[in-house]
Amino acid sequence: MSGIRTYQSLRTLVTRLRDDLNQRETESQKKVVNKPATVLLLYAYNRTGKTRLSMEFKDAGKRKSKKNPEGNSDTLYFNAFTEDLFTWENDLEGDSIRHLQLNKNSKFFEALHDLALDETIAGYLSRYTDFEFDIDYEAWKITFRKDESENIKISRGEQNIFIWCLFMAICERMLDGHESYQWVKFLYIDDPVSSLDDNNAIAVACDLAKLLRRAASRKDQNGALAPIKVVFSSHHALFFNVMCNEIGRAKEGEPKVSHKRYFLHRPNGEGALTLRATEDTPFFHHVATLAELQAAADSITGKLYTFHFNALRSIMEKTASFFGHADISFCLKALANEEDTALYNRALNLLSHGKYAIHEPTEMGADNKDLFRRILRDFISTFNFSLPDLLDAKPAAAAAATIPAPTIEATT
Repeated sequence: MSGIRTYQSLRTLVTRLRDDLNQRETESQKKVVNKPATVLLLYAYNRTGKTRLSMEFKDAGKRKSKKNPEGNSDTLYFNAFTEDLFTWENDLEGDSIRHLQLNKNSKFFEALHDLALDETIAGYLSRYTDFEFDIDYEAWKITFRKDESENIKISRGEQNIFIWCLFMAICERMLDGHESYQWVKFLYIDDPVSSLDDNNAIAVACDLAKLLRRAASRKDQNGALAPIKVVFSSHHALFFNVMCNEIGRAKEGEPKVSHKRYFLHRPNGEGALTLRATEDTPFFHHVATLAELQAAADSITGKLYTFHFNALRSIMEKTASFFGHADISFCLKALANEEDTALYNRALNLLSHGKYAIHEPTEMGADNKDLFRRILRDFISTFNFSLPDLLDAKPAAAAAATIPAPTIEATT
């Protein structure tokens, strides 16, 4: 896809997405052995219609047709409706025994008794928070505890993290070939980081990218490729940026996973939607990420963590690539004097190295905060970025934001 395509309804957009995933391959492409499935990554603002799009995608998979005469479902999804399958019983009379009730009628919980999810859920949960849980499979309820306290009420963010961990555990069983989930042909994941802070959002993105790589290159018991096709959508620029980097990065010993990146927009706030392919051009969500970094760097209201160096370096790499250069040295040389260039280079190499910057939710020290603000300020001013106000700007205004540059043109 090149340029911007317009779709008058969610249904026609879903048709396009499914065509992308089903990849009508050329003869030469069909000769590629064990070619992983494509992962679709959609970036869109809130109120664009991402949740309704995910439901339309799910509904399209179970409509009766010649290929699906019985209307069997083909999509396992995570969205706001998934979170609604869990409701609190708050013991209003005794005010002491609280639990999360599961909707046992949902296909989402199919064969939950047989999946033995507790250990897998706990493995994920321990990466993000410090409470524990117990699942009563007979009563379809979950209780939570922390330290000496039993039957506690957890926060909305903690609840969302737990639900997400349960979903990830189900996905693992599905990828393992559990018979109860063999109907799944597609995964559709919409905004799994609602109510999460940036620390957990980064960690969730890394774990999710790993799972999606596995889904896209899954093989059956005979070793033949049997991929699960994936659509992922989010409004969270930093989260989306990490997903793009992780999915696009080559992994040693693993097949490369192809993916397509789109900016989904509703120009007038209603009606038609537009879909802009961004894999071959500088794409808008990097500008949005830069705006988020600027907000994080605010000395009064912001909060800087070591992984912000990783995000800044990623944007610099994209900027250098746009101008035809191999690495960020191009950006650094343009920023300041020779002494500062050497200092900035050491900082970006050290503080954005490997898993440290992604998995360690460590707040920067005062010196590193000052250094980060200097690098960010010099980068934005030198390349003359025009940044959208992510909190106050209307989506149409933000999407149309230009990036003027009287000295060095930068549209990354």
